[in-house]
Amino acid sequence: MIEQRPAATTPLPERSFAERVRRLVRPRRRWCWGTRLVVTASVAWLLFVLCHLAASGRTPLWAPLELIPPLLFLLVPALLLIVAPLARPVRRRVIPLLVITAVLGAGRSGINYATLWHTPPPAGPGAITVAAWNTQFWDQDWITAGGDRYSPGFYAYLHELDADVYLLTEYLYVDTSAGDMRSGRWTADLAMRIDKLAELRREFPGYHVAASGEQITLSRFPITGHRGLDLRPWLPPDQREIPEALRDWPEGYTVETLRTDLDVNGTTVSFYATQISQPPLEWRLYDAGSRDAATSTTLRREASFRAIGADLAANPHPVVLAGDLNTSPAMGIRRLLPERLIDRTPALSSLHPATYLAGTAELWRIDWLYTSADVTVHRYELPGAEGLSDHRAQRMVVSVS
Repeated sequence: MIEQRPAATTPLPERSFAERVRRLVRPRRRWCWGTRLVVTASVAWLLFVLCHLAASGRTPLWAPLELIPPLLFLLVPALLLIVAPLARPVRRRVIPLLVITAVLGAGRSGINYATLWHTPPPAGPGAITVAAWNTQFWDQDWITAGGDRYSPGFYAYLHELDADVYLLTEYLYVDTSAGDMRSGRWTADLAMRIDKLAELRREFPGYHVAASGEQITLSRFPITGHRGLDLRPWLPPDQREIPEALRDWPEGYTVETLRTDLDVNGTTVSFYATQISQPPLEWRLYDAGSRDAATSTTLRREASFRAIGADLAANPHPVVLAGDLNTSPAMGIRRLLPERLIDRTPALSSLHPATYLAGTAELWRIDWLYTSADVTVHRYELPGAEGLSDHRAQRMVVSVS
């Protein structure tokens, strides 16, 4: 008889971590070009979203990428989810990845999810109406008439807003003799200081007026104090000097936010009318000059946010801050606003609120409303600008609790 014994087997060496990862992601059969494109696009977009969340509002080198339409944070993964089932070898891996990517970017998309469940409380007898608007160079018709005519419907539109308090910005004209601002960037020599106080008192009898720089507040309630927030303490030394063209109007350079304290039915409420400077528009960051320009603009924007934060830290009154932050939902610089302020977007009825207009196209939102917790927003809407500005106005009914 022949005794049969099983042959001794040599144990397989344990795979390294890298080998296990390669085995997990390596296709069992060769992928078609469509599958490769879906996988590449999905992974690339996830990496972009992660980088954006980490870098947006923290470095000027990311500034050009912050200018993308906010809706892309939902549209890109949505489109990829449509074609992902066609990538059969890896669809069970790609689809969850895209869902995670959409969730990560959802907060930067500009979609007002809270409007689906949020209902503002009804207004009581003590509620007041506030309107905030970037007027686009006051009543100057610089787009269709080259600055040679003025919009006859400007004050009529302000009356239509029917507000107790107006927070208005771009209280200035463009000096068209200094050049065409559409052909290049904004420079100090294009700014023209204006004085419309006589017109305002005629159009709004009984209103109180406060102004600083390009910001102006009109109020039915008495003004107990006002001041422009000086940016210079938060600017680097090389940006603190006032440009020669603005030496006789220094607030045109040093102030981007006007604080006005009002006596509202016996309670002092601080209203902040703000217009933050535009974000960097430089795409050629391989060029040193473009990098320097982007850094300079970013530092000025940050200084404006920090000036607001510092003033609010020492302000015990209820607060309403509204205006043109020149900041889309995709931009992370709003994190510099103090935690005391509450974003009142949920009170809007629109699922995709847009305030920045390009002709008839409504692009995305750059105008915002924030209040302290002791201010209640009963109604919040975005009226059309009727061709007078490239910004929608903001109109809200608020009360102090």
